Amino acid sequence: MRPSSAFNRPLLWAAMVALPACIWLPDPGLRMVAVGIVATGLWMAWRQIKRDRQHADLMQQALMLSEEGVQITDADNRILAVNPAFTRITGFTEQEVRGLNAATLAASRHDSDFFKRFWQTLHSKGRWEGEIWNRRKQGDEFPEWLRVKAVTDGRGRITHYVGTFTDISVHKAREQDLRRIGFEDPLTGLPNRRRLHDLMTSRLRHLRAGESLDMAIIDIDGFKSVNDSLGVEQGDRLLARFGQRLAHHMAGGVVGRLGGDEFLAIRTTTFDDHDKWVAGLREHLGEPFEVGSKTLRLGLSIGSCRAPEDGKESGVLFQRLESALYSAKRHGRNVSRRFRPALDVQDSPQMALVYGLRDALANGEQLELHYQTQHRVMDGAVVGMEALLRWRHPEHGMVSPGDFIPLAERHGLMGPLGNWVIDEALAQMARWREMGLPQLPVWINISAIQMFQGELEAALASSLARHGIEPAQLGLELTESVLLDERAGDIVPRLEALRAKGHRIAIDDFGMGYSSLSYLKNLPLDKLKLDRAFIRSLPDDPADAAIVSAVLAMARGLGLDVVAEGVETHGQLDFLQQAGCRLVQGYLYARPGPAEVIEAQWQALKTDSAGLMLRAEPTA
Repeated sequence: MRPSSAFNRPLLWAAMVALPACIWLPDPGLRMVAVGIVATGLWMAWRQIKRDRQHADLMQQALMLSEEGVQITDADNRILAVNPAFTRITGFTEQEVRGLNAATLAASRHDSDFFKRFWQTLHSKGRWEGEIWNRRKQGDEFPEWLRVKAVTDGRGRITHYVGTFTDISVHKAREQDLRRIGFEDPLTGLPNRRRLHDLMTSRLRHLRAGESLDMAIIDIDGFKSVNDSLGVEQGDRLLARFGQRLAHHMAGGVVGRLGGDEFLAIRTTTFDDHDKWVAGLREHLGEPFEVGSKTLRLGLSIGSCRAPEDGKESGVLFQRLESALYSAKRHGRNVSRRFRPALDVQDSPQMALVYGLRDALANGEQLELHYQTQHRVMDGAVVGMEALLRWRHPEHGMVSPGDFIPLAERHGLMGPLGNWVIDEALAQMARWREMGLPQLPVWINISAIQMFQGELEAALASSLARHGIEPAQLGLELTESVLLDERAGDIVPRLEALRAKGHRIAIDDFGMGYSSLSYLKNLPLDKLKLDRAFIRSLPDDPADAAIVSAVLAMARGLGLDVVAEGVETHGQLDFLQQAGCRLVQGYLYARPGPAEVIEAQWQALKTDSAGLMLRAEPTA
């Protein structure tokens, strides 16, 4: 009850009592007092009725403007009223549905058990919320997010139900698109590595007595040279046609693209003809391709294995397929090798690292993100952090990224590894937000593999939504080699789309590549990260000093910030400040450390006046 209503109730009771007193009180003065009380009570009652009517009108107007559909039903679930949004979403007018049982509008996708649980929850808890499918006037079905509340009278009996709902068709379609992108290679339309793992696991699980699974990784030899001679567009067409030919040959089997120029073929069979099957693949795929005016015959390296003889788990079988392929490439390429126990990791320490990295990705326990703070030169304020991937191997300790990143790129692990970094960084940012720590932007490194495999945008969108982080809080750092890698195609529109969503873009290790200034001018960038190689000899080396000053002047002309990496001495810092560099990163301020170290530093700063030095850089 509103305060005015509570205040008016005693006056109304006093007016009711004073009404008969206006007649039977003998004293005229007392009768006039009673009349005054009655008049005051009636006037207050009239004001309350007017206020309630105005309040009801405002509520009605709010319902009319609401983007959510609203329906009010009686205790028997018969529709009494709906709002305009209901009509806009379903196509039914209020006249068409008034008196109908609301259940008649539900789609036929839900069984009786669903509605039984629905009513049990609504009656026991007084409300229900969830996804449900309904039917439009035209007959098509659509998903909606429905909230229903039971309205009771003074005795606790249900008199009405009020429901609000939102059409989530677009949201569901976006989920399906993200799911499709997550499991489909964008170039060929074939299953990607993640989906192939699932399909292999399913085939292994459903193997019956007497059946085997033949598997082969097919790698196109020297495809980079082919791509260079044909151009990226023709090279992509060749890959797509290669995938189509393989899929046609493998009708009834599983075919997918692992990444780059590697494809996987799987068949379930009762025949003991593995070598003959692999020879058939080579013969069919070795037929020439017509590309424009050229005829190409591709060389193929094939690594193969067979389940259950060579393994019964998809992870083990993938490792053994790669061992066989690695052996085929070592033996001069354009050959086939089937896995055998002699192809052990002892013959290739690099393959041992690859297998270990696969295990680390599978369990997620060995991989870590360390964070290094970025500081404003003017006052030392922390304005952001870079997330750096670390691998804590159970036997070898910390493995250098310089050792395992190239292996990840070569063996198709860079996509999953990059997705792990994205999700872990955003999860950590969400944890820091819950702890009440400063919300500073975090920068992550993006590889060429992530760009040309086409899963970057989907991974970013799904992880941002899952952890509730704004895109402006996650910066993307790309090396110049990524920008020049032809496999990624025309990268400019993709970077523009990422910036339009709010991400900030930086070029990492600037100055170590060969990108032209005219190319740089056309890129949608926010920052340049000046490589530590140019900072190391400052301020004494005149060549490095000239290069740094030139880069800073160029960046100012292009409206870009510059972060100087590897700042370790006050002499370097003083030179950079005089040259106009705003942002620095390096051991002079902080070494990279795990999240716990960053948290401890922040907690210490909370009770220190230096806590004012933690400031978020503007994201605009």
